[in-house]
Amino acid sequence: MENNDRIIKFLAYEGKVNIVCANTTYLVETARKIHDLSPVATAAFGRTLTATAIMATNMKSLDNKLTVQVKGNGPLGEMLVTANCFPKLKGYVQNPIVDLPLNKNGKLDVGQAVGKNGYLNIIKDLGLGESYVGKVPLVTGEIAEDFTNYFAKSEQTPSVVALGVLVNSQGVKISGGYILSLMPDATEEDIQRIESNLKEIEPVSKMLDLGYSLEQIAKKVTDDENIKIIEENIIPVYECDCNKKRFERGLISLGKEELQKIIDEEEKIEIQCQFCNKKYEFTKQELINLQKNGEKNDI
Repeated sequence: MENNDRIIKFLAYEGKVNIVCANTTYLVETARKIHDLSPVATAAFGRTLTATAIMATNMKSLDNKLTVQVKGNGPLGEMLVTANCFPKLKGYVQNPIVDLPLNKNGKLDVGQAVGKNGYLNIIKDLGLGESYVGKVPLVTGEIAEDFTNYFAKSEQTPSVVALGVLVNSQGVKISGGYILSLMPDATEEDIQRIESNLKEIEPVSKMLDLGYSLEQIAKKVTDDENIKIIEENIIPVYECDCNKKRFERGLISLGKEELQKIIDEEEKIEIQCQFCNKKYEFTKQELINLQKNGEKNDI
């Protein structure tokens, strides 16, 4: 699959409306392959990845970190995605192989898979010493509506969130979305015009599937032919930054006694990264050395 993923930021209505549009097909297909996701898990996780990628473009520094957690009472369990401002993303689905009947509209039943009872938790670490945490109850479990609710209640920003993932027998056919936000100076007339227009347009996944560019989608959504591009060529990527050193620190943090139990019981252990499924092996001697290093650090 060719990587045509892009995120573009626009202003409409002479700066009174902000809209960020994304094509995340390659990103979501990469995640599907890594985690061997079922179709409904692909749709749910793909929507979460897309929303997180769009939000991450608002962060200013590579030291900033965005964490999005969706936890409902459905069979998927917890979904978690982290991102920096690049944006580089990684994440996991607690139960990646969930299979459900299609919903009454003949579509993947993301709401049932996620569950309506639960929460959307968003943590922004902006390098200021204290993270911003926003937590709201899930509204539908369909992800887009839940993010819309988050922006309204936690950030007090009237927004429209649209997310879509089309899955076929080969994997992800198309994935993308947009987040439209009203600036404080948006008029009631502007709002009514957008609300009226949104009732008439196709789902974002269909527009992408029909070959609409992100600029065409932004014009279609806002009903403004004079939108301005404020940032483009943002390419989201799925990339895990795990390494053996990081897992060494994790093992040391278990403490001397817990490490001794592992040394006594196992000739070697294998640890798998939940974000990329890469495996790291530690021999008994390596574990003994880590235990000694931990003792040195305690002195």
